[in-house]
Amino acid sequence: MQIQFFGKSFVTLLVAAQLSACGAIAVGGVAAGASVMADRRTPGVQAIDRGIELEANAVLAKKFGDNAHINVTSFNQKVLLTGEAKDADIKSAAGDYVKSMKNARSVFNEIIIGPNSSYTARANDAYLESKIKTQMIFTEKLPSNSMSVVVTGTSVYLMGILTQNEADMAKKIASNTNGVKDVYVYFDIISTEEKNRLEKQGKADEAQPNTPPKFQ
Repeated sequence: MQIQFFGKSFVTLLVAAQLSACGAIAVGGVAAGASVMADRRTPGVQAIDRGIELEANAVLAKKFGDNAHINVTSFNQKVLLTGEAKDADIKSAAGDYVKSMKNARSVFNEIIIGPNSSYTARANDAYLESKIKTQMIFTEKLPSNSMSVVVTGTSVYLMGILTQNEADMAKKIASNTNGVKDVYVYFDIISTEEKNRLEKQGKADEAQPNTPPKFQ
């Protein structure tokens, strides 16, 4: 059974990788630019999010070592903490550190108190995450590049810049995926007018790259 599970995990991850590779081959040198254009965050905010993740992941790993296994995900400067911590003090300290980061707009501390997850559990989470992402990529009118999907302990956490209809669609896909326990959403909801503006413009507020899109 375990061999069959890892076989499925490998195939799903391989398919996702092949999809990405095919996209890059198809558009050649404009692949990177197309990815940025499809994201409803400005290029500046995308860079800020990457910086938050790199800094917080490095600092927390060094600070807590084997006493915690913490994943940091930032989307539109909203920061999600998932994983495990040995005790409540570590969970609280991790949250306080990220809250102190100047570019963090808000922090959602979903760290679980308990032992670090096993490699088997993490592989299962990666498998579920790849399944959900693949379904979203092939769902019409769902801007998968404007979303982040995180799976920890078979619970799904969704972040992104979506209209209410898009948000409902994304949550339904995640909830209906076999093996998923719970789904939590932290979307920034925009109006249809704002969606149309972003799609027409190609990217949000280029003149103000550090300003998040307007929300209802």
